[in-house]
Amino acid sequence: MRWVVLLAVLVLGGCASDIGPSPAELRQQWEAQNIVPAAYKADLIAFMRTYLNDPRQVRGATVSQPQRKTVGRGERYVVCLRYTEGRNAGQREGVATFVSGKLDRYFDVTKGKLDRSIDLPVEAGELCKDAVFAPFPELEKLTR
Repeated sequence: MRWVVLLAVLVLGGCASDIGPSPAELRQQWEAQNIVPAAYKADLIAFMRTYLNDPRQVRGATVSQPQRKTVGRGERYVVCLRYTEGRNAGQREGVATFVSGKLDRYFDVTKGKLDRSIDLPVEAGELCKDAVFAPFPELEKLTR
């Protein structure tokens, strides 16, 4: 009897191996999350309020429009950010990625390569090399 149960489990286990989304379905799900971030500035402001040591010290802030760039397994909307924090600090640059129109991750480009948890063969700075920046005075007006 034990052999019959074991055989039944093995046979049914083999049938279950086809369960799950196909590569085409996974691509479609990924692409469905590429929604233009309409409130990208507000999302960045909310995040930077907690990210910065002293948000009152931000000067010379600029931001790019959202652009689709290859990040990880496919394309995502990316926004580039530049600012100076403090009197003696150098210019900082960051890259924000958006999923479903909302801020997903922020990478400080001045710290080097992007997070190793995502498969990205390019330096973070490469994502912003052709970005067009515009003044971002809202970031300069942050308070605690």
